[in-house]
This record gives sequence, structure tokens and C-alpha cells, in this order.
Amino acid sequence: MSQRSRPGEARARVIGAALAVFARHGVAAASLQMIADELGVTKAAIYHQFQTKDDIVRAVVAPALARLAEVTELAERRRGRSARAEIVLAGIVDLVIEHRELTALLQSDRSLIGLLQEGLELQALEQRVFRLLSGPDPTPETHVAVVMASGALMSAATGHHLAHLDDAALRQHLLSNVRRLLRLRTPS
Repeated sequence: MSQRSRPGEARARVIGAALAVFARHGVAAASLQMIADELGVTKAAIYHQFQTKDDIVRAVVAPALARLAEVTELAERRRGRSARAEIVLAGIVDLVIEHRELTALLQSDRSLIGLLQEGLELQALEQRVFRLLSGPDPTPETHVAVVMASGALMSAATGHHLAHLDDAALRQHLLSNVRRLLRLRTPS
């Protein structure tokens, strides 16, 4: 992080390096020194941007969570389960494709999951998304389908079996398969 870097740029570089370190080592095993080494700077340079590793973890996840909140708010303004579910579903698919490395961490890193679950905001957001996908009074079958769809999206977007698909094809196939699972009509 040269002296020429603006604070926002330096912060973004730390976040990018942290994500790479977290992906390789996991959040619990990663250290501020590892992140500094990834950037080729001192640990003090990292402390200049963030006070703790938890602050960095939250910063890594914040843009995706903010986007999910925006999509959720947009979906909640629509009428009918299908319209609401379609908006939130498309938004989630776009997020998992755009943030594959983060999605993989969210799927597998217990430290990251634990840190995020400490926040009541995330729990409330998860509940809102679930209601949008399942409707107000889901049957047990719908409840199970929504849970399966969530796990499937996380796995499919990060799994090596689908790495040969470009983003557009992966998006199309994820949407069509999850729509079938949730028994949603394909939008016209």
C-alpha cells in the first residue's frame, strides 16, 4: 500500500487480500500478518485500515450482504409469492456467481458463519429471504424445498463440477432448476 493509495483503495486492497487468505487458510487460521504478507506490507499498515481481524471479516462480507438487503427490499415491494420469490432468487443467484470465493467460505467456514450469526441483522435478513421464497404459510414440503434450494445454490456456484460453465449459462441453469424445485413459474 503505497503512500499514493487513497484510503478507500488501500482498504479495498486489504479486503481483497484478506478474502484470498481466508479462502486458502480459513478465517480462524488466518492472521493479520498473513494478510500483510499477502500485500507485501507491514502489519501496522493493516492496523491503519482495520482494528481487528473481525473488522476485516465483516468488511469482506459487507458488500454482498448490502446487495442482498437491497434485493430483499425490492422483492418485498412486489405482490404475490412468485414475483417476490423471482426477484430474490435472481438476486441470490447473481450474488453467488459474482462472489464465488466468498460463497465457498460462507458454505464451509464455521468461524465466518459463527461471526456472522452473532449479528441479529443477518438473522433477520435470512428470515425475510426465507419468507419471500416460501410464502407466508409454507407447507413442510415448501420449507424443505427452500432449505434445499439455498444449499444447492451455494454448492453449485462454488463446485468444480460446474466450473466449465460461463456465468450466463450457470445463471440460467441455476435459476431454472431452483424454480422447478420451488415450483415457481418461469417469468414471461
